[in-house]
Amino acid sequence: MHFVALMLQNPPDPEFAKRMAVTILTLIPILIVVGLALVIVPFWFILKKAGFSPWLSLINIVPLGTLVLLYVVAFAEWSVIPAVPAGWPPQPPSPPQA
Repeated sequence: MHFVALMLQNPPDPEFAKRMAVTILTLIPILIVVGLALVIVPFWFILKKAGFSPWLSLINIVPLGTLVLLYVVAFAEWSVIPAVPAGWPPQPPSPPQA
């Protein structure tokens, strides 16, 4: 807020405005790539474990692609066989040993 008040009091220096624009224009693509990586990597592993092609995680690049992919994963038949819990089927207790 103080920065805005300072900018309103004094006209901005053109060189300062140019440096600020260059800084912002270099930071925004980096932030976009980091944000996409934070979404694509978990989807990659989820899709792989669910039996889908992990390349489907790249749909997240498209706007609203994440929402579409969530619905696809949520309502599709997973081709993964569930793991049998340990100790299943339950074994009868063994007789006491003498």
